[in-house]
Amino acid sequence: MTKYVAAVDQGTTSTRCMIFSHAGEVVAVDQREHEQIFPRAGWVEHNPAEVWENTRAVAAGALAKADLDASDIAAVGITNQRETAVVWDRATGKPVYNAIVWQDTRTDRIAAELGNLGGGQERYRAKTGLPLATYFSGPKIRWILDNVDGAREKAEAGDLLFGNMDTWVLWNMTGGVDGGVHVTDPTNASRTLLMDLSTLSWDAEIAAEMGVPLAMLPEIRSSSEVYGKVRERGALAGVPIAGILGDQQAATFGQACLSPGEAKNTYGTGNFVLLNTGTERVMSENGLLTTVCYKIGEQAPVYALEGSIAVTGSLVQWIRDNLGMISTAAEIEEHARAVEDNGGCYFVPAFSGLFAPYWRSDARGAIVGLTRFVTKGHLARAVLEATAFQSREVIEAMNADSGVPLTSLKVDGRMVGNELLMQFQADILGVPVIRPVVAETTALGAAYAAGLAVGFWESEDDIRRNWARDKQWTPSMAEDERERTYRQWKKAVTRTFDWVADED
Repeated sequence: MTKYVAAVDQGTTSTRCMIFSHAGEVVAVDQREHEQIFPRAGWVEHNPAEVWENTRAVAAGALAKADLDASDIAAVGITNQRETAVVWDRATGKPVYNAIVWQDTRTDRIAAELGNLGGGQERYRAKTGLPLATYFSGPKIRWILDNVDGAREKAEAGDLLFGNMDTWVLWNMTGGVDGGVHVTDPTNASRTLLMDLSTLSWDAEIAAEMGVPLAMLPEIRSSSEVYGKVRERGALAGVPIAGILGDQQAATFGQACLSPGEAKNTYGTGNFVLLNTGTERVMSENGLLTTVCYKIGEQAPVYALEGSIAVTGSLVQWIRDNLGMISTAAEIEEHARAVEDNGGCYFVPAFSGLFAPYWRSDARGAIVGLTRFVTKGHLARAVLEATAFQSREVIEAMNADSGVPLTSLKVDGRMVGNELLMQFQADILGVPVIRPVVAETTALGAAYAAGLAVGFWESEDDIRRNWARDKQWTPSMAEDERERTYRQWKKAVTRTFDWVADED
C-alpha cells in the first residue's frame, strides 16, 4: 500500500525532493545546489542539464533516506522557479542556450520595443494580468531566438520546445526524446506574458508580436491531474506525475490559503506575497500582478493578486558570497542582534531593478544613510530589514487593491527561521506574523496537488486540517517609530531610481 507523496522542488538556487505523509509531515528531503551563472551585469543563467542531473539525484536521495522505493509513492508533484525560460531541441533534448533566470534584465530593450507599439508597460495587462517587464518568460524566449544562431529557423520549423522549469523537468522525467510530455499548468503559463487569463490558453496575437512560434509552447493543463508516469529509468520509475504549481502558488496551496482573502508571504531568493481572490480576476491599480493561483482538475480556476520582490534571501547570499561579510546565512541574525537598530542605514537591493509595486528596471541597489557610526551589525540589520520593508510596500498595495486590510500574515520559506526578521516584520506591518509547522510549504503544495489528483487526499478540507501553527509574532514597536523608519525607507528607495540610462 502506498503511503506517501513526493514533490520535486526546482528552485532558483537548488533542487530538492521532499517526501510527505498523509498528515503533511516531512518524511525525507534531499537537496543539491546548482551553479549561478552571471555572464554580464544584469544577466543570470542556469545550466538546464545540471538542473536535470540534480533532479534525478535528489529523487534517489530522498527515497534512500526514508528507506523507500517507488512502490511506496502514490504520486509526485512538481513545483518550480517561475519565469525562468528554457528552449531545447525536441530531437536531441539539448538546450540551445542556458536557462535565462527570472531575475535577468537583458530583455529590457525588447520590453521597451513592445511597449512602443502602444500602451507602454501596460500593453498586455488587460489580457495577461502582467506589465511588460524583463521578469517574464516571453521576452526571454524572443531573446534566445534572436541571439542563438539558427534558433529562430528551427523554432519556426517546429524543432524547438520552450518551457519554464516545470516543463523542462516534466519532459525529462517522462522520457525526454523518448515520449516526454510537453505540458505546463496555468500558474506557470500565466507568468509568460503569453497566456490569456480568461481562457487559460495561449494568445496568438501576443505571441506573434513577441516573435514566439506557438508550436514551441507546451499544452496548458490543470494544476492537478495525471500528466504521465516517470520513465522506467530512475528512482521514481512508474510513479504518476500528477501536480504542477509554480513555486509561489504552491506555497499558497501548502499554506491552505484556499479561500478568498487569505494571504501568505514566502521568504526565499525573493519574496512573494499572494492573496487568494477566488474565481474573480482582480486587476491591480497599485503595481501588483493578477495571476492564476491554481486550477484543480475540471474546477474553475482560482486567481490571486501577487506582489513580487526580486531580492530578499539572495541579498543575504550576496553579502556572504560577494562580500565575505558572513560565512553562513545563519550568521546574519547574530550580527544583527548585536545592535539595537539599523543606525540610520538602509539597504535597497535593486540588483535587478525594482519589482512590485514600482516596476522600475532603471533602478539599481543602494546603501544610504552611512556614517562612521555604522558597524557590521547595523549593515546586517539593514539587510534583514530590507526584506520586511519591501514586504510592507507590497502588502499596502494589496490592501488598496482588495479593499480588505490584512489582519495577519502567514509566512513560509527559509528565512522564516530568522526570528529577529519575523519580529521586525510584525512590527513594521503592525499585524501578527504566523509561521506554520511545515515552513517549506512550496514542496508541500505541489505534493497536495499531486495527491488530490490520485485520491491520496480526498479534498481541500484535508489540506486545511493538516495546516498547523508553529509560532506567532505580535507587533511591539510604537506606531510613531514604525512610521518614522518606514518613511526613511521610502526615501531610500527613491535614491535608486534612474540609475540605468538609455545609453547604458
